[in-house]
Amino acid sequence: MSQEPSAAQQAIGDVTPKLADLTDQVLFGDVWERPGLSPRDRSLVTVAALIALYRSDQLGFHLKLALDNGLTREELSEAITHLAFYAGWPNAMGAAGQLKAILADAE
Repeated sequence: MSQEPSAAQQAIGDVTPKLADLTDQVLFGDVWERPGLSPRDRSLVTVAALIALYRSDQLGFHLKLALDNGLTREELSEAITHLAFYAGWPNAMGAAGQLKAILADAE
């Protein structure tokens, strides 16, 4: 029985196989599994950092993961609104648009 390729393997494995392996093994296999923060809290921190740094290319994936890790639509909405004042209005508006699209796809 073969295993499905990870999201990292699908996205970049053919171009940067080592980066995909590190993403799977170190980032998600070790860092995300550390007991100091729950996956839910790690998602909130990650989403906030991606919004603040305007890293929109990774944001969609992490918004979906945040929902899977137990953050609610309302909590993500509130985080985006809060970040507008600390990370910039355009960053929050972009994040809100991505969250809206993700929620629409989920319905």
